[in-house]
Amino acid sequence: MDGLSEKDMLTIIITIVGSILASSGFWLFIIKMLEKKDVKTEVLIGLAHDRIIFLGMSYINRGSISRDEYENLHDYLYAPYVKMGGNGCAKRIMMDVDKLPISSDGCWTSNKKESKIDFQ
Repeated sequence: MDGLSEKDMLTIIITIVGSILASSGFWLFIIKMLEKKDVKTEVLIGLAHDRIIFLGMSYINRGSISRDEYENLHDYLYAPYVKMGGNGCAKRIMMDVDKLPISSDGCWTSNKKESKIDFQ
């Protein structure tokens, strides 16, 4: 390279890289790529939403919830659902579920008879 020293080349490269990194369009592109939800994430959010609504309404209609049921609903469905970006109707259902009295029956201590399904 005629007349350009190694120092000049380094200065040019640093200037170009610095200009790209300082560009608002570059950072907007990076942010959009990071925020973009893939189809699998959207499906998981949809399934969690459906399950939260279904279970939450079941407990609300029953008028109580056991500690085990609450832990399963809140800790294993609702909390991850919120972390993935879900909100809205499921949040309102959880607010209503939070107001329910805690029953003594749990999924491990239930005294209810097992239901038998006849598939004939």
